[in-house]
Amino acid sequence: MKIAIVYASNTKNTEMIAKAIQEELKNEEIVYFGKPASEIREADVYIIGSWTDKGNAYHTILDFIQTLRNKKIAYFGTAGYGKDEKYYQTLFSRVKEHIDGSNQILGYFFCQGKMPLSVKDRYVQMMREHPDDAKLKVSIENFDEALEHPNDDDLKHAKEWIASIINKN
Repeated sequence: MKIAIVYASNTKNTEMIAKAIQEELKNEEIVYFGKPASEIREADVYIIGSWTDKGNAYHTILDFIQTLRNKKIAYFGTAGYGKDEKYYQTLFSRVKEHIDGSNQILGYFFCQGKMPLSVKDRYVQMMREHPDDAKLKVSIENFDEALEHPNDDDLKHAKEWIASIINKN
């Protein structure tokens, strides 16, 4: 089975997951590993990943996904907000809108990922202006929690996920 692992990573979170997937699939024929590009070789399975950008995959990944027809696709992503499967379902439903119906979706995986420090700086500034805003307090707590991700458990779960996907196909 020929596999292409295509991903976009802003803070190296998604790249960590992509490398864990690549490691798990070391005995498979990986014909491509990297960012979306015009020279991606034809594959039987496309494992596609992105960081979450304003509630969706990064635009280069969405553009790439829209070019695929009659393919098997597994999707993985990282998001600053985590530990909420319903949120991850919402994120994937947005990605899925860009996947042509001729493709077979094999599944998806999400985990939390650290965010740039500029995000926390923005939250802290907003807290100065709105010190009683409970949502901002939760956002800062989430930011601090995200600093620990992706962690070893996240990488292990990503490997287990992709192994189950590939073993079924």
